[in-house]
Amino acid sequence: MKDDNNMEVPVTDSDLEKRLQDAVCVNESHLQHPWWYNLKYLLWGVVFGMVFVKAEIISWFRIQEMFRFESFHMYGVIGTAVVVGVISVQLIKRFKARTIYGETVVIHPKEFNKGQIYGGLTFGLGWAITGACPGPLFAQMGAGFGVVLITFFSAVAGTWFYGLLREKLPH
Repeated sequence: MKDDNNMEVPVTDSDLEKRLQDAVCVNESHLQHPWWYNLKYLLWGVVFGMVFVKAEIISWFRIQEMFRFESFHMYGVIGTAVVVGVISVQLIKRFKARTIYGETVVIHPKEFNKGQIYGGLTFGLGWAITGACPGPLFAQMGAGFGVVLITFFSAVAGTWFYGLLREKLPH
């Protein structure tokens, strides 16, 4: 990790504690790979985007149906993702899974805090208004919905603003 002067700074426990507040997973690989090793993530991202398009997850109309309680489609997709996620985490923990490079996967316990309520409400409001959340946002851009660029740049600005005010916000 580097500081403001671009000097190498060791990751401390307090740094880990801060990142644990904001992230579900803070595992970092200590292996060095050539740049082209990351192409596999691009490939999986493209496949993920195609699934989103085919499943109509990126449809503004489907998202509006969900928020108006007019259709089960999005609730089914989200519910399935939650169930698969819970089962996957339990399997990772039970079998002490390792990455494809042999590194141990560590899942740190998370503590509830009131900032999660505020963040969830803000996220849900933005999702309802724009019809996009981070995953589908990229699929919408890839599908050619140019107006989504406004949502994308707003999300980037919101993330920057959060970073600016992070220390003053409830956690």
